[in-house]
Amino acid sequence: MRLADLKIGLAVTGSHCTLEAVFKEVEKLVQEGATVYPIVSENVAATDTRFGRSADWLRELKRITGQEIIQSITDAEPIGPQSWLDIILVAPCTGNTLAKLANGITDGPVLMAVKAHLRNQKPVVIAISTNDGLGMNAKNLGLLLNVKNIYFVPFGQDAPMMKQQSLVAHMDRIKDTLLRAMEGKQLQPLLVEHK
Repeated sequence: MRLADLKIGLAVTGSHCTLEAVFKEVEKLVQEGATVYPIVSENVAATDTRFGRSADWLRELKRITGQEIIQSITDAEPIGPQSWLDIILVAPCTGNTLAKLANGITDGPVLMAVKAHLRNQKPVVIAISTNDGLGMNAKNLGLLLNVKNIYFVPFGQDAPMMKQQSLVAHMDRIKDTLLRAMEGKQLQPLLVEHK
């Protein structure tokens, strides 16, 4: 499988501190020939933070992908019946999104995109970025690790002395995780020391 053959749904959620790292990796995917279709959560679409303005993030995402951004549940729903994506990458995936996925809640465009895509038995890759991955969200992480067609970008504790429960994916492993997921395999090792 080559990146140039892939149609990737990029589902972006509101871990604003990791958006820059994710966008950097997505730009590499596009440069290698992948077609990337952006999907954003309501928080990404409308929330300005100390990490940047929502309008600026959306503009950058459109520039990188060259595609219109899916920002509503109704625009995300056809992903299922039309089956036009090969794989979905949820990056970054917040603890809130992780919990909703694990519990079957579909109340936003990212969650609808994932649900619609999974109904076609196609792979979803999750790049987590959450302050409670080893806390309240550990149970949801455990559930999703055992769900068919869900794969994780290798992750680790990003600040174990200051934020003992925080987990962040190694965004530089997105490409390799996508390619392995297309083969039905989880990239290993999954748990890695954070840089």
